[in-house]
Amino acid sequence: MRQFITLFMLTLMVVACDSESSKFKLKGRFRNFNQGEFYIYAEGAQGYGMDTIKVADGRFSYSKEVKMPTTMVMVFPNFSTQPVFAIPGKEVEMKVDASHLKEMEITGTEDNELMTLFRKRTAEMTPPERNREIEKVVKEHPSSPVALWIVERWMIKDQTPDYATAARLMNIMIKGGNNETQLKKNIKAINELKKIEKGQLLPNFSAKDINGKKVNRKTLSAKVNIVAAWASWNYNSRDAQRRLNKLKKQMGDTLAIIGICLDANKEECLKWMRRDSVKWPQVCDGKMWQGQLATQMAVHTVGANIIADSKGKIVARDVAPQDLEKKIKELLRK
Repeated sequence: MRQFITLFMLTLMVVACDSESSKFKLKGRFRNFNQGEFYIYAEGAQGYGMDTIKVADGRFSYSKEVKMPTTMVMVFPNFSTQPVFAIPGKEVEMKVDASHLKEMEITGTEDNELMTLFRKRTAEMTPPERNREIEKVVKEHPSSPVALWIVERWMIKDQTPDYATAARLMNIMIKGGNNETQLKKNIKAINELKKIEKGQLLPNFSAKDINGKKVNRKTLSAKVNIVAAWASWNYNSRDAQRRLNKLKKQMGDTLAIIGICLDANKEECLKWMRRDSVKWPQVCDGKMWQGQLATQMAVHTVGANIIADSKGKIVARDVAPQDLEKKIKELLRK
């Protein structure tokens, strides 16, 4: 019996040590943000979901079990996003003025400190100057997740993407020992993104909406067709949904819409659909930006949208909520 108890206690100690060594810890303090909350999720990792971080007296702490180095994304109340690079067993600290989020400092690991340095250097740079700084980071730190993040953020997901440079820099990262499998997928995705630009045809797609019904290219066969991304935690995107709802009621079958909900929780999506009386199909697979339809439609931001004519030709992308009505009515008059 004594041997059994000893073995049991040793097992508990080993499990506890393993659990502690796989935990990533993030703590920090805010200026000008005393009480509130923000969100965090693991980019490209399934099963993590989105967590809420509570801020009290300007401070917060957060821990998460991670099995491997993981890029996590913080979503702040103003809907801006910032990466934090998580390593099992490591702890990082964040210091930030809520009115100047781009100037935040994250210390504790080389990657987070590299990202902080890049953020400070480029804060006042023009896009061409920033892109030169991105190239410098990639060449000096090709294996760092920071290199991958900044290329994706400012050369692929930007309003004015530079796909050719992004692909070239990703090949440098592959040679430098970065995540070859992911990078090759990204290069392939870049070629797909070029097909979703203004003037191209909507791609063929097939997905199931939140009620299990099939939606595909034929679902968008009206005079004006819209694919609109949104999330329950983003006011601007919900505002766009409400504006589209009003237009849909006015225009009926001349306007077709498919929504892509970027929530990690399907129940949240359903709750807001009911609250706003949204009737058109909504695709929400809980994978956020990594969802199949979001990927096919090159959705990189909350509130992204694609507007296509009756032939499926893309006539506009990422129209601001306040300009949607004008753009749609303009297309209906043609």
